[in-house]
Amino acid sequence: MVAREQAGYTLIEVLVVIAVISITAGLVAVNLEGDDRKSVEREAARLAGALEHAAALAQWRSETLGFSADGAGYRFWRRGSDNRWSAVRDEEILAARALPAQWSVSSISYAGAPVAANVIVPFRPSGRNEPYALALSSPAWTFVVAGDPLNRVQLTAPTVSR
Repeated sequence: MVAREQAGYTLIEVLVVIAVISITAGLVAVNLEGDDRKSVEREAARLAGALEHAAALAQWRSETLGFSADGAGYRFWRRGSDNRWSAVRDEEILAARALPAQWSVSSISYAGAPVAANVIVPFRPSGRNEPYALALSSPAWTFVVAGDPLNRVQLTAPTVSR
């Protein structure tokens, strides 16, 4: 018998390679789209960290800092000696933050009472702050970020947005 030389790949080998490439491409596509819930949760955790930082910084520097949400983003404020608020610009963690399109952030309550839009929630130098709650929402998910009088900030389990 004369041995035949193989000049290429068998049909099975080609099909296996195509299947592996298809599965890999599918996984990459799913990961590139991102999980909206995880994205909102990351942003809520970022906001929670910034709020805790602001409360600690207010105590450390003996100054009143504040937080406001305008729907499309949020920012931190500093109260001057003239009792006027000015935007914090010298702290990277407290820099103004714009949210992705169709996301929103709003204040829900302060000291147990509902609050108006764009109100500035203060962080006092004494560290004795009122409890507050904020909502961070995407089209699909809402997280509540809540601070207690001891300046501990927590995220609630997400709820489905309507």
